[in-house]
Amino acid sequence: MPDRSVLLDHVSIRFGNFTAVDNANLKINSGEFFSFLGPSGCGKTTMLRCISGFSEPTEGRVLIGGKDMAGVGPNKRPTALIFQHLALFPLMTVAENIAFPLEVRGASKKERRKKADELLDMIALPGIGDKKVSELSGGQKQRVAIARALAVEPDILLLDEPLSALDLKLRQHMRTELRAIQKQVGVTFIYITHDQGEALTMSDRVAVMSRGVIEQVGEPDLIYNRPRSAFVASFVGENNGLQGIIKGQSGEVAALETPMGTFEARVGGGRKYKPGEEAILFVRPEQLTPGASTNRFEATLTRQEFEGATNHVFARSAGTELRISMVNAGLAGSPLAQGENLSLGFAPMNATILPVGHMASEA
Repeated sequence: MPDRSVLLDHVSIRFGNFTAVDNANLKINSGEFFSFLGPSGCGKTTMLRCISGFSEPTEGRVLIGGKDMAGVGPNKRPTALIFQHLALFPLMTVAENIAFPLEVRGASKKERRKKADELLDMIALPGIGDKKVSELSGGQKQRVAIARALAVEPDILLLDEPLSALDLKLRQHMRTELRAIQKQVGVTFIYITHDQGEALTMSDRVAVMSRGVIEQVGEPDLIYNRPRSAFVASFVGENNGLQGIIKGQSGEVAALETPMGTFEARVGGGRKYKPGEEAILFVRPEQLTPGASTNRFEATLTRQEFEGATNHVFARSAGTELRISMVNAGLAGSPLAQGENLSLGFAPMNATILPVGHMASEA
């Protein structure tokens, strides 16, 4: 098996006085589906351009398959790039689009067509090689773009927000398609997205970025359930943040005094707090439950948002607005009314205390 790993060795990328990527240091494993997740302007596309060879790091090194890529141009790297807008050629047939990189490399017409047909079979679109691109649906165009990128048999496939132009249902379908294709070909996928759903559902691991810095790298469930910074907690999924003062800590649980009361929660990142330090407690909407026996508080319902199986309830307590997710089946026969008083709570191990830091709303 070829080494299809990528090593970012303390990579920084600057444009004048602006630092787009600050000391990125991580290894993407061979055959991994790896995503960079973050808001616009966080540096993730700059990172992708650096890996593909369209820009060079100001500091540090990029190694692909253990080889330093310094001075190696995009056309000489074992990578292929799928752009956000796909860039398919409208006057070419589907087969001609897929085989175009092979034509550039001097492959014969017969070889090109054979490879195009093989790739169409692989992406579950057999027999459409003679169609025009304009005859394809959005999802079909997406798969053709993937087939074209795979025609040159790259070790690394780089994808720059390729699903952003698709509607919600099609994006969800293509997540499954992309993951299946990646498993089938065994190529390392490096995926850029601002969409949490895409990153969490498809990736083996995710790097969350903010302001040019990699805040956390880990498996999707770890990123979601064990955030290591205020930014990750507030960017990945919905979260309620309660700022307060540490009263004390015992093992991995600390007590935080907030305007709503004093609550106990798990300490994130193995940090040791001293009494009097400022911190933020994060508890997700689905972890706030009526009638809980621990960390209880009172709140007043202000509004609701119906979303099929889930009811998103907004309540206010001591001047703080909270979001609560409730399964509608559990509310049958007892509908909630605006202004109603709620008694809520959460288990200490279902909430996380983290150091004060910038939030996703400030990114």
